[in-house]
Amino acid sequence: MGMAHPECPQRLIVIENGLKATGLLAQLQRYEAPLATTEQLARVHTQEYIESIRQAAPAAGLIALDADTAMNPFSLSAALHAAGAVVLATDLVLAGTVNNAFCAVRPPGHHAESDRAMGFCLFNNIAVGVAHSIAQHHLQRVAILDFDVHHGNGSEEIFRDNPHVMLCSTFQHPFYPYSGANSATERMINVPLPRGCNGAAFRQAVTDHWLPALDRFKPEMIFVSAGFDAHRDDDMAQLQLEDEDYVWITRQIKVIADQYTHGRIVSALEGGYDLKALARCAVAHIQALQAKNTPSVSANR
Repeated sequence: MGMAHPECPQRLIVIENGLKATGLLAQLQRYEAPLATTEQLARVHTQEYIESIRQAAPAAGLIALDADTAMNPFSLSAALHAAGAVVLATDLVLAGTVNNAFCAVRPPGHHAESDRAMGFCLFNNIAVGVAHSIAQHHLQRVAILDFDVHHGNGSEEIFRDNPHVMLCSTFQHPFYPYSGANSATERMINVPLPRGCNGAAFRQAVTDHWLPALDRFKPEMIFVSAGFDAHRDDDMAQLQLEDEDYVWITRQIKVIADQYTHGRIVSALEGGYDLKALARCAVAHIQALQAKNTPSVSANR
């Protein structure tokens, strides 16, 4: 999206290098992402919007879709592969081929609305996977858990009126995209966090709001919008999470998944722009997903 843009190719490179350095990469099954089809995209985006993105793709140089979001000649292919990765991961997990999956993809997706690109996002990758799980695998209750520092406005806009989907989101507020604080429903579990909020407050928010809602909803599958930009080292925002907080939330997600979904989790990369923190936290997240034994939940559940 430009030489100085924080949503850069190095984000995936540092995750890959981190997985290699820990020896974890050799323990994982690896798949190449296919292109998402128009049918898959059209479950969550309008046909007009999909066509507008295809038409906007430049033959050379950069074209700005908004103040934050741009396309170069390779962006359309990358975005189609990013959405396709979540579709493939969904199929693999529901077939029992893998226990869970992490999609190392860019551009991210959770800001993309049904007819609008924004916040570095072209297509809503997680939403495409969720809709695929419902349309092709006939799931009735699917949960999206979004711990990115920004509110997942696109995911909320797409699924707000869909009784099959619950969205649980923590996010800094007031902060981009300046949504979510006043739109909670029984299925849209939005928990705004103030600037400077630390890991203890984040964990309390999840414990008090997400976990009871998920117990009521009893999801059949969990999708994770895994943004690591709430980390204290990430200067794109002002929350104060630590590496250990991402391990904790991943373990909590696994507990819910083991209880209700037969362990079925698909996680996809969203934000995270301090490269060192991103590498550590993404690797820790994947390690926690891979771990065989999940710690028991806290007594207050």
